[in-house]
Amino acid sequence: MQKNIAKTLFWQANTLYLLDQLVLPGKVLYKKCKTYKDVSEAIKNMIIRGAPAIGVAGAFGIVLAGIKASRFSPLEKLSYIKKASILLISSRPTAVNLKWAVERMVKVAEKSVNLNPQNYINVLTDAAFEIYDEDIAVNKKMGELGARLLKKDSVVLTHCNAGALATAGYGTALGVIRTAYKDGKIKNVFVDETRPYLQGARLTAWELQQEKIPYTLITDNMAGYIMKTNRIDAVIVGADRIALNGDVANKIGTYSLSILAKYHKIPFYVVAPVSTIDFNTTYGSKIVIEERSADEVLKINGKEIAPKGTTVRHPGFDVTPASNITMIITEKGVFKPNKISTLKKIK
Repeated sequence: MQKNIAKTLFWQANTLYLLDQLVLPGKVLYKKCKTYKDVSEAIKNMIIRGAPAIGVAGAFGIVLAGIKASRFSPLEKLSYIKKASILLISSRPTAVNLKWAVERMVKVAEKSVNLNPQNYINVLTDAAFEIYDEDIAVNKKMGELGARLLKKDSVVLTHCNAGALATAGYGTALGVIRTAYKDGKIKNVFVDETRPYLQGARLTAWELQQEKIPYTLITDNMAGYIMKTNRIDAVIVGADRIALNGDVANKIGTYSLSILAKYHKIPFYVVAPVSTIDFNTTYGSKIVIEERSADEVLKINGKEIAPKGTTVRHPGFDVTPASNITMIITEKGVFKPNKISTLKKIK
């Protein structure tokens, strides 16, 4: 992540600070989290969002639980950490990185249960920072691998925000775009606004503007027309969960894009770390899709835009079938969707 982009999160004096993504791009504010419950609420309310970012936040949530439990007996520690892990994982059910990071932290907490209070806290903090540092390194590796797939002066289209703000830093889909731009391969980026939370308009556009990467903002329902009338060399998106067969759950609207890209014969790339692959879920149809609040659809900036009593459906994600995906880019390499299961042996 470039120096001029605010950190998604940081740890200071036993407190987790989360960049409040609800008020971007107008303000840069941080929410202080002093308990694991604070972290859970921030994830639920989308103060922090993006699968890798909420995974890292969840890891530090376990650190906060560990600080509270550090003077408990070993059995009490385990009980408290387990309670915290259940709440944190339930904060957002679709993104698998959250579960992956929290469960990794729980294993560290269990192995360290007999340490004295300060050492217990130190071990947990080190483990959370390891997840944080790994995420940035992984993103940069995916950026490098993904950029190789693009030709000079490419015009690409992206959805939602899969950038530095969705990760510990640098980004997944936007990490590929960042690296490709440095390599002279990006001419322009079409950015879907991404209703109803407008992560594309508020966050992706802001990140690209900060780094002076050329972009054009479009509404979600313009994507097909843009593919028909403009040269689009690739669609590049992130992921919240990848099933063993290569089906991908991502922000609602991704499935529609994949159909449009397939029709127009445009490569459709998914960029995600191995931690986003759910090796226990065989097909995308088995992925739990989070249903979010109706208010997020009925209101924009707090102002109601539909008649009172309007019925709303608001699935936060959809599932793109492996057959619509050209390649899945991970830190371990670039794979055809039906080959993603081979990573189970080397994860």
